[in-house]
Amino acid sequence: MAHFNPEQIQIGISACLLGEQVRFDGGHKQSRYCMDELSRVFHYRPVCPEVAIGMGTPRKTIRLVNNEGDIRLKATDDSFDVTDKMNEFSAKQVKALDFVSGYIVCAKSPSCGMERVKLYDGKTGYSEKAGVGLFAKALMEAYPLLPVEEDGRLHDLVLRENFITRVFAYHDWKTLQHIGLSRKAIVAFHTRYKYLLMAHHQEKYRELGRIVANFSDDLDADAHAYFSLFMETLQHHANRRSHTNVLNHLQGFFSDKLTSKQKHELTDIIHKYREGLLPLLVPLTLIKHYLNEFEDPFVEQQVYLNPHPEELKLRYAY
Repeated sequence: MAHFNPEQIQIGISACLLGEQVRFDGGHKQSRYCMDELSRVFHYRPVCPEVAIGMGTPRKTIRLVNNEGDIRLKATDDSFDVTDKMNEFSAKQVKALDFVSGYIVCAKSPSCGMERVKLYDGKTGYSEKAGVGLFAKALMEAYPLLPVEEDGRLHDLVLRENFITRVFAYHDWKTLQHIGLSRKAIVAFHTRYKYLLMAHHQEKYRELGRIVANFSDDLDADAHAYFSLFMETLQHHANRRSHTNVLNHLQGFFSDKLTSKQKHELTDIIHKYREGLLPLLVPLTLIKHYLNEFEDPFVEQQVYLNPHPEELKLRYAY
């Protein structure tokens, strides 16, 4: 049985996305991005729920059917029903996945799709994109804070960056839990994430600050309340306006040490970023340059400066 490893970010993934020939037609849905890019920083734990419950390849296709509120997973020709098998497997498998820090699922799958899966009406046969794959549903109900994303949505640069940021943050928190939670450790964690949280949602950042400033005698309850809101905050997408606000805050830490020319250059670059003329990487690179010259321990520890590895190139496009 796998365990959490602080040194290795492990994420679950639909096996077909790694090129495993487990789909109903004996094929796969290999994701080049998952294979070529994310594999550099993540260690995958592949799962194919349909094969795991004994369905062979190739096999008859299955679909979600709504029988007056009872969601069933059945063959498209109604020749068999694997709902109970899938639910039983999902409950067991999900419990064994408590070590992962994220999950990438196959879109539209009646077992793995996280949203907009075709759901057929048991009486009329009509379908609507309102279903959730049974395995994905069990996973998200068991771990509501776990970053989960579909392979196709990772082509969207904003969704991609948000998902990966949340995976690294989730892993960071699990590492903190692994070492041992304390009020002091949570305060230090919150301090490191200050500007990343501000970039995602300023008011929720303030709410988190109030939790940290008013801890009760129940550490577990405080930690749960904090992390729940923390992950909720990161689900909000940062934008140019919120990033600009953070960049201006960071500039303030060493603006008095810059020459007039340097100060004007940094201000101009931040302005051009806000106007959409430059990617976020440009002002951040200059801020990091000045940070190397004018050391500031508080700023240097900010996760905002490096929320994910540079080789993923997530701050090049916006």
